[in-house]
Amino acid sequence: MSDRISVAKTYKLYLGGAFPRSESGRTYPVTDAGGKFLANAAHASRKDLREAVGAARTAFGKWSGATAYNRGQVLYRVAEVLEGRREQFTAEVAASEGVAVEQARTLVDAAVDRWVWYAGWTDKLATVLGAANPVAGPYFSFSVPEPTGVVGVLAPQRSSLLGLVSVLAPVLATGSTAVVVSSRERPLPAITLAEVLATSDVPGGVVNLLTGSAAELGPWLAAHGDVNALDLTGAPAELRAELEAAAAGTVKRVPRVPPTEPDWTEPPGITRLRSIMELKTVWHPMGA
Repeated sequence: MSDRISVAKTYKLYLGGAFPRSESGRTYPVTDAGGKFLANAAHASRKDLREAVGAARTAFGKWSGATAYNRGQVLYRVAEVLEGRREQFTAEVAASEGVAVEQARTLVDAAVDRWVWYAGWTDKLATVLGAANPVAGPYFSFSVPEPTGVVGVLAPQRSSLLGLVSVLAPVLATGSTAVVVSSRERPLPAITLAEVLATSDVPGGVVNLLTGSAAELGPWLAAHGDVNALDLTGAPAELRAELEAAAAGTVKRVPRVPPTEPDWTEPPGITRLRSIMELKTVWHPMGA
């Protein structure tokens, strides 16, 4: 009997809770670390990005308006589904990053644990980051953290799952919505994560995932007037100054990120949570 020829997959984008093809019709081949063909991925265009931002903006009101406890429940459900697809993620991380299966499994487990960790922060942010401010006068003064809005994320280029989770989960935990440009060379774990999000309780549009080139999509994301913050972790080094300048033109928050990808296995802390939240201070007269 002759050897069977496997069916090559062509993956789509994840926009507004659906999986459309790129409007440009472009795709590109994805290979493993050794150059072996794995699948085709959609090559997102500027129009795809605009639609992703629109979907994220539409979803923001419902997601940010949910109770912090409910957001935590939803994010924990994502971790449950991630755990259920552990072996698939392990295989994809091993192929994408060129690591041994046991190391890939360790990275996947760390990604699931990291997602659970951020899910647990949703109903603690107000207590930890908020404050009752001492003032000299007959007033109450409170500072309350609030979600910033739509966050553009240029995902890590090397760490295909753990790095991606480390930059995406804090955005969702704070109540913001996301437009993510995945690693160009290692997009398969991100695509599978999109499938997890679609089959969990995350409302459509809360996360929108584009595969393609950060160098191509980054400038449009940085200049888009309806994006409120921009994470440049996966931006090409030679474009960072240009992207920061474009983001400043539309008054975006741009969290400080190291020039090279950090060790994603290190404890994350709450820096990313704090950096993409707005702090609202309210004054109220006593006795009124």
